[in-house]
Amino acid sequence: MENIAKQEAYDRAKKRVDELKGFYGHLTAYVLVMPVLIYINYKTNWDFQWFWFSLVGWGAGLLSHGFCVLGINRIFGRNWEDRKIREYMNKDKF
Repeated sequence: MENIAKQEAYDRAKKRVDELKGFYGHLTAYVLVMPVLIYINYKTNWDFQWFWFSLVGWGAGLLSHGFCVLGINRIFGRNWEDRKIREYMNKDKF
């Protein structure tokens, strides 16, 4: 039983690390691509600043991803999942 608990803890930690890697990759892409889009817009037609659509839209997606991964969503959304998992695991012990 102890090995199962250790394996589950390892799996949760691995999943958490994968989520963090995904978020940081998303953030890195945003930081690298947005200046390029702004530059392209500046050089082609600065009268219509279309880069704002990408900046705001992608930024909203990044913000949402950050909330999920960095814990804001955990406060409001995932605690009940963890409680239910523990509840069902405790029921199975008897």
